[in-house]
Amino acid sequence: MMQKRIAVICPGIGYHKDKPLLYYSARFAQEAGYELLDVAFHDMPRKIIGNSDLIAQAAALAFQQTEEQLQSVRWDTYEEILLIGKSIGTIAAAKYATAHAIPARQLWYTPLLETFSFAPSAYDCIAFIGDADPWSDLTQIQQAAAAHNIPLFLYPQCNHSLECGDMLRNLENLYNVMQISSQFIRHQIRNIADEV
Repeated sequence: MMQKRIAVICPGIGYHKDKPLLYYSARFAQEAGYELLDVAFHDMPRKIIGNSDLIAQAAALAFQQTEEQLQSVRWDTYEEILLIGKSIGTIAAAKYATAHAIPARQLWYTPLLETFSFAPSAYDCIAFIGDADPWSDLTQIQQAAAAHNIPLFLYPQCNHSLECGDMLRNLENLYNVMQISSQFIRHQIRNIADEV
């Protein structure tokens, strides 16, 4: 009998479920037998980059809306739970899992520093970041990932969408991110620390 699995997609602000990182990771999850559930954020503050108060406000709203949209999910009926988050969505997903003691594996695309306050157990999570991401202090993100034993995959000269100025390189990076993501989704990485 096939395991009952669910993957919850938590987007970023302006980076919705149909953008490459979330679209393809969701397709891989679906292919691996996960039921998909999309969270959608609305009425978020604008122009928040670099403004810690507005980022905190957006994170609180994202968490509240995640709570509202997932309130009817019977988590105990699933044998496997996967949370896939992007940016502010990584905070909402990680905080939700912590608040409800949900044993979820987590896939974080460009997590913000606050996300690591709700980090799951080591190797139940992997993260991806660009070293030219204007939303994050790379050193702080690397330190937080190391402190929680979360493998962090780094993409040189890439921004908050894990893109750079070269389209072919963007496609190569996306392919690499999805190779690692799909292996994580399918439990095919035995010792993910060796992959970093």
